[in-house]
Amino acid sequence: MDPRTSAKYVMRCDLCETAVVQIHCDTCLVNLCKACVGEHMISDQSISHKVVSFQARKSYIIYPGCTPHSKERCKMYCKQCEIPVCVSCIDSNEHLGHELSKILRVFDEKKESITKERNELNDIIYPTYQDIASDVQNRMSQLEKEYGDLSTAITKHGEDWHREIDKLVKKLKVEIDVMKNTQLQTLQKHLDKINKKMSDIKGEINAAEMVIVTNDLSKLFNVTSSVHIYRNLPNKIMPSLPKFNTGKLHLRKELGKLFGSLSSSSFTLDKHGYSMKTTQKSLEAGSPPPVKQLLDEPETVTTIDTGYTDNLYNVFCLSDEKIWTSGLDITMKLFSINQRSLLKSITTKSGNIQDDIAVTKSGDLVYTDYTDRTVNIVKNEKIKEVIRLQNWRPRNVCSTSSGDLLVIMDSDDYKQTKVVRYSGSTEKQTIQFNDEGNPLYSSGRYTRYITENRNLDICVSDYGADAVVVVNQAGKLRFRYSGHTPAPKNKPFYPRGITTDSQSHILTADHVNECVHIIDQDGQFLCYIDCGLRKPWGLCTDTNDNLFVAQWGNERVKKIKYLT
Repeated sequence: MDPRTSAKYVMRCDLCETAVVQIHCDTCLVNLCKACVGEHMISDQSISHKVVSFQARKSYIIYPGCTPHSKERCKMYCKQCEIPVCVSCIDSNEHLGHELSKILRVFDEKKESITKERNELNDIIYPTYQDIASDVQNRMSQLEKEYGDLSTAITKHGEDWHREIDKLVKKLKVEIDVMKNTQLQTLQKHLDKINKKMSDIKGEINAAEMVIVTNDLSKLFNVTSSVHIYRNLPNKIMPSLPKFNTGKLHLRKELGKLFGSLSSSSFTLDKHGYSMKTTQKSLEAGSPPPVKQLLDEPETVTTIDTGYTDNLYNVFCLSDEKIWTSGLDITMKLFSINQRSLLKSITTKSGNIQDDIAVTKSGDLVYTDYTDRTVNIVKNEKIKEVIRLQNWRPRNVCSTSSGDLLVIMDSDDYKQTKVVRYSGSTEKQTIQFNDEGNPLYSSGRYTRYITENRNLDICVSDYGADAVVVVNQAGKLRFRYSGHTPAPKNKPFYPRGITTDSQSHILTADHVNECVHIIDQDGQFLCYIDCGLRKPWGLCTDTNDNLFVAQWGNERVKKIKYLT
């Protein structure tokens, strides 16, 4: 990749190549420092140079310069020679009989190819390497445990013997430690290589992002594909543990043989141990989801009366035919979308009002009990407590593509708020502060909703901060979205429920303006969904990108079609 496509690159003067760019010639499409302006003006006095500040430069396609004809720009592309050509090149008959194409068409094809490779790196290859790294780390943990069990077995066997064999026990345990450390070092080196490749892949993704949005065709054509390098996954290293063979005590001189010995440890190499990751987020390996366009006029497909006497807050899709709902109530209700009828009701185990609901990858209902400090899963209509907190209270929850749970929680004194990732009941990650050590989320008795985007970003609608806060998978802040003006009712932005779709759009309910905001994965506002909503609160989307809106104002759920 061209280093100038990286985010840290500083634009330099095209003449001296050292000073920072301050001036731009719109006529010649040349970037200049102040010191080089005069030299550029007299370099070719046959044309009128239009010199402006770099910030005021025109934004249009920058056609590549022609090498044989230095004053020409290439607007055609020769497919036989695989090079850009200018009008003079064509007039010279050098490309007579060759198939020529408009360079903008080739530009679009090249950009599409890079986009596909970027998507493969981002959506498939990088997550695969993440799984591989996790697999190696798990094997290291398992190795620690099994070596510990082995050490315990030797110790127990040694207790049945006389004191004189203590030195032999220690000797064997030293051998175990040496074997363990050797194998752990081997796995650590293997993991370091995998992490290095993951870092390289991220670099390729970032570089591709920069190239995709550039208008400089020269930079685009300098891009060389490297995705094939990463398609060859690393080998799987399988540690083989030594076995402890016990012996019986007969003669002291044979203690070493009779007490027991360790077999040698080793690794086996499984070249076919890993396979490329496929997830619900990719329809087929290497291809992004079908592109869908926003409808000019979203339309209401159906409306479901939930029958709640207290306020309706939450909605979540169990499937394309069924939705779970909950409100200021101890009962969670499952509805048939097509029949618009109640199928099932579940009451909270503690008898407290639940705060939020979600559905796991396996289709189980999850709910948070703020008063009881628990997160619970409903399996076959039986409620099981999976997380119990101390000094913190769970607010809202979502299930991720990996099967983890993300839980928003408040401290007992309401002075802190954080997001915690759980695998089962095990805490894996805490997200609370930015790089400067400041809180990412508001504190206090505010409603906050959470969801995971297709690119694994974690999106939180923070009512207390009047913003949508988006961090990446590692918990680093990507952006904050604070609404768009003018809003439908010209009132402040107070976000409630949040969800995403197959296009990586982020949708959040604006309770006061009675609409839904749609922004892209980088925080750019796209449009509003109105459709006569009454105090929208909870949101979810199904697999066909239909939007479901829980309306606090009339206790009804609306199903809305907003994408082609």
